[in-house]
Amino acid sequence: MTTFDFGNGPVPAHQHSNGGGWVADTAHVDETAYVGPSAQVFGDAQVFDNAHVDGTAKVYGNAKVFHNAGVFGDAEVYGDAWVFDDAWVFDDACVSGNAEVYGDAEVFGKARVSGNAQVSGNVSGNAWVSGESILD
Repeated sequence: MTTFDFGNGPVPAHQHSNGGGWVADTAHVDETAYVGPSAQVFGDAQVFDNAHVDGTAKVYGNAKVFHNAGVFGDAEVYGDAWVFDDAWVFDDACVSGNAEVYGDAEVFGKARVSGNAQVSGNVSGNAWVSGESILD
């Protein structure tokens, strides 16, 4: 059995066939999705369709990334967050909680999107969008 340490000790995992990144055996990544060599998908996270996880990005918890969405750089998507459509999360940005980032949205810099926020516009710099916020 192959294992990888995602930060809390080794767990059963494998390298994704499209990109070579590490995927915990408890997570799901479609064969059509890309997980770059230094990216990680773990917990019960799911990456579908043509989504990309690259750089040192992490997708974990119950998070979902799908359609043509991308998570790049040092970005993290976790909790029950969803990133979908053509949305991108990159740099040091984080999307967490029950947040949704979709459409052509870009969340980047040190931006944070959390809670039940819904974002379809751009969030950058040190911005925080949280709670029940809706940003178009």
